Parts: sequence; C-alpha cells; structure tokens
Amino acid sequence: MSEVTRRRKEVGLKNFRQRWSEQPKENFATADVPGKRCATPPGDDDGRQGALKRFSAMWPSFRKGRKDKIKEPDLAETRENLVMDNVPIQPRRVSGQYFFEYLVVVSLKKKKDGSNYEPQITYQFPKRDVMAKYQKEEEEKTLKAITLFCFPEGISWAPLTEYHSETFSFVLTEIDGSRRNGYCRRLLPGGRGARPPEAFCIISSLACFGLFSKIFDEVEKRRQISMALIYPFMQKLREASFPAPGQTVEIKSFIPESGTEIIHLTRPLDSWLEHVNFCTLFDCLTDEEVLQVFAAAVLERRIIFFADELGTLSQVLHAVAALLYPFTWQHTFISIVPEILIDVVMAPTPYLLGVQKCLLDLVTDQSDLLLVDLSKNKEKTFLVTTGDEDSILPPKLQAEILEALSQRKKVSDVEEAKKVEEVNRVVSEAFLHFFVRTVGHYSSYVKYTKEGPGVFEKRRFYKAIESKTTRHFVKKFIQTQMFDLFVQELEQQQPSGRQQGIFHRKITEYQKKKNEKTKKH
Repeated sequence: MSEVTRRRKEVGLKNFRQRWSEQPKENFATADVPGKRCATPPGDDDGRQGALKRFSAMWPSFRKGRKDKIKEPDLAETRENLVMDNVPIQPRRVSGQYFFEYLVVVSLKKKKDGSNYEPQITYQFPKRDVMAKYQKEEEEKTLKAITLFCFPEGISWAPLTEYHSETFSFVLTEIDGSRRNGYCRRLLPGGRGARPPEAFCIISSLACFGLFSKIFDEVEKRRQISMALIYPFMQKLREASFPAPGQTVEIKSFIPESGTEIIHLTRPLDSWLEHVNFCTLFDCLTDEEVLQVFAAAVLERRIIFFADELGTLSQVLHAVAALLYPFTWQHTFISIVPEILIDVVMAPTPYLLGVQKCLLDLVTDQSDLLLVDLSKNKEKTFLVTTGDEDSILPPKLQAEILEALSQRKKVSDVEEAKKVEEVNRVVSEAFLHFFVRTVGHYSSYVKYTKEGPGVFEKRRFYKAIESKTTRHFVKKFIQTQMFDLFVQELEQQQPSGRQQGIFHRKITEYQKKKNEKTKKH
C-alpha cells in the first residue's frame, strides 16, 4: 500500500471516529424515484439527532467488542459491531420454535414542525407489555434501528399516487455474534390520493427469504382489506412450527368474502441455500463478472455493490456470501447501508456492503476496493477495481466453473419456483466443486493426538498441490479468516465426528471418480 493511500485511510478513519461523536452530515436523496427529493431541507438536524444518539449511547458497550475466535484490531472490531448490529442483546425464542419474533409496520409520519416525514412504528405484533425496564429499553433501541433499515435512504419523502412494491432483507448482528434477519416489504397503503409508502417488517432468527416473501404476499393481501385481518393470520403463523428442510406447513386463515384459505409454506430442501436466489445475481452480472466478484470475496477484500432497488442489493449480497460455502464470510456484512452509516466505507478492514446508487458520491475513498454497479442501465459494471480480479483464480478452474454455469441456461423455460431451485443447484455445485478441487484434501493434513485438539499442517497442505497456479491461489486463500476459522473448528473436532455434510460428500465423490480414472489409465 502506498504512503498516500495509507495516509488517506488514516484520515478517513479519523473522520469515521469523529462522525460517531458528533452530528452527522446532511442526508442525500435518490433522484430517480418518484416522490423523493434530492436533499433534506436545511435545519433538519434535530430530526436526525435521535438516530445518532441511539448509536452513540451504545458506543461504550461496542467498545468492549466480542470474544471471537479470530481477533481483529480493536477499532475494526468496534466498527464492525456498531454498523452491523445497531441492536443490543434481546431475550428471544429458540431458533425454529417460532416463525418470527415480531411483525412491525413502519409508516412515514409528518414531523411536528411539518417540514418532512420520518419513519415511525405504527403497529407491532405481538405487543410485549410484561417486560422489565431494561428489556423495554433494549426493545426500544431495536425498534428504532428497524425503522432506519426499513427506510435507509436518508432522504425527503413526498406523498405518492404510485409506488412499486419491493421486498428486501437485512441482518441485525449482535455483540455475541448471533444474528436476526429482518424481512421488509415496502408498499403504498390502501386509500385515495397521494400518500407516503409504508413498510412491513418481520424480525426472525430464521433465514429463508423466499418463504418470508410468500408470508408478505398474504400480509399485503389482508392489509388491502383491513389491518384487523393481519392479527389472526400472524397469530396462526406464530403458533405453527417452522418446517424442516423440504417440508411444508399449512396455515388456515379466514378472509371475508373468500372464506377459509389454506396457505402452504414450504421450506427449501437445501437449508444452506434457503436465503439465496442466484437468479438475481446473474441477472445483474455476466458469468465472467461473477467470477471476478467471487475472486475478490474469496480473498476477503473490500467490495461495495450499488443498485437503485433495495431488493436487488439484499439478494445479490446474500448470493455472493453463499458462493463461499462451505466457508463463511467473517467480516462486516451490511446488505443495505443506511445513509447515516455511510462512513463505514472508509473502514480499512474487509467488507461486503450494499449501497443505494444515489449515495455513490458519498463513497470518497475508492482505493483498494471493488465497486460493482448492479444497475440495469449502467455504462460499466466495475467502477473501481484493484486490477487483478480476473487472474486470482487458477485459469483451468475458472474455465470449469464457466462450463458448469452454462448448464443453468437449460432451465430457462421452467416455472419460476423450479427455475430458482434449479439455478441455485447448478450455481452452488459449480463453486462447491471449485473448493473441492482446491482445498478438498484438507482432512489428510490434520494430525490428532490423544491429549488434545488436532493440528493443521498448513505448509504440507499447500505443498501437496501439484498445479502451480492452484498452489499459488491456495497459498493466499489459507491466509484468510474464513479458512482460518474453518481450520480451527476442524481442529476441535474428533476425526470420527467431522466427516459430515455436503462438502465432505462432494469430496468423496470427486476422489472416487479420480481413483476410477487413474485405474483406467
């Protein structure tokens, strides 16, 4: 890194610290969405003060960080918790017991001075009346953070007569590392004349975007008739058990003039793909462009995606993270960055960020990162690159991935649900095979002792790779935190308990085919 770049990042980090202890700068707006103006009126500082205060109030607790297996510098750890979490620890149900924790409706209401609209929670189910004081305070902070993510633009809204409904998601990560998913459907409420949009938001510890999108379809249907119809439906849903992978749960719900309806909610068979729709990723990028994004992500670089639509951002970021399976992204991940948190782009540590295109001008630090434009009418996809993205992956393996990805074009004529499922299968297997080919021999290089955990022999591991280009890639990849965590978990397991899961199954299939091919020759 050059001295100029380093100095620029130090200045950026200094500004980042300052911004969290003082009033944020003026908000910016989207110019291409009807009803939105391009700047917040002067004198609107008071309206944003509450949003900043709730983050500032949490600063001491975030400073403590969390005791992860993998340590980062204190500032990076603090920043990561702050921008990703925005919510404190809350008592919650065990994952899988309920579909969701609660549903809220976030409406845009006029401020007291009548100058602008601000998001406010106007409906919450279930209401939690019996809570200790500290629990109420924690829930208040959570709900305020939700309003920020439901309307992240930080712009001036105006009443609308038309608004295209959109569905997106975000992640609330807490100090202890646990995560909750926020699913949001923004739409124009029923009524006559111009009116501001509102957002329905479901908070759940379960990650399954497609399933919750169907739930929103049912909520929206009832909302158009009466808000009173939402309660019995959500109560039925809350009482139902979350289905196992591949299973279906039936919800009975009454709608006036239609009678009792039976809603079928099916969970995808591959649970690790149930929050993913690769179709959106490949609608925005070519196969070759996806490979370059994957290459940057696998080496844990800083990547920012830009799009006009919130749904596009959330789906693409979750898809990119899923390409890394069986490894897990260990750094900052914000599928939709609210305008008030835009300074997170200055952080020097790795991240995957989704930013609305109207905020592009606020990304002033454009060194050592990859900026990806997902817009339909873009002039070019990569606005900024490091320059080596197309040469990170071994050429032969790149060709194999592209060949495997071409198979998804054969499913273009099937129904939408089946198409998503088949595309997900083709894409996930293509990238899973890449990891089988590059690091699938890992288990042979973990040495166990009777006294304690195993030890991964890193040098022998990459030296065993015959291909020079593959060995060069793996030598870089094993320095990442995602690989380091994978190895740490591997070392803690007993040899008999670690040979499980789809990754191991694919490794076994590959080695079997390789041995059969060797015997023939």
